[in-house]
Amino acid sequence: MVPPRSSLRLDDRDIAILAILSREGRIAKTELAARVNLSPTPCWDRMKRLEQAGLIRGYRAQIDLAALGPHVQVFVTIELDSHRAESFQIFERVIARMQAVTGCWAIGGGFDYLMQVVATDVAAFQTLMDGLLESRAGVRRYFSYIVTKPVKDLPPATALLD
Repeated sequence: MVPPRSSLRLDDRDIAILAILSREGRIAKTELAARVNLSPTPCWDRMKRLEQAGLIRGYRAQIDLAALGPHVQVFVTIELDSHRAESFQIFERVIARMQAVTGCWAIGGGFDYLMQVVATDVAAFQTLMDGLLESRAGVRRYFSYIVTKPVKDLPPATALLD
């Protein structure tokens, strides 16, 4: 049986494994073991324990979108018409089906959501937003922020692990 996350005790080596994997997901297991000063088998056992505990949810490649072709990345703040639980659920179901929405977070403060969108161009982004407004997602208003250049783009876990 896997212990709940809150009862899982992490030591310095576990933290080091998580930090390295968050930056270098394809690192060879022998290299990872060497960098955290463990032999490969105990290192592998720790990785498996961290995966089973849900601390490692998966491994991904970091894709250079510019190398794939023209695109625009946009952050969007969203305010809903209604703040009933059902309204949030409807909005989240609509967003879950939108492939161009690559991230969406419920936030506190003046807006309800922060959304990340990747589209081929501004016209495609606007078509997406027009469709969202016409849907029954309950969007009252939104503000768009087009990314002009990346400044820093690290996996979020690195802030907690280093």
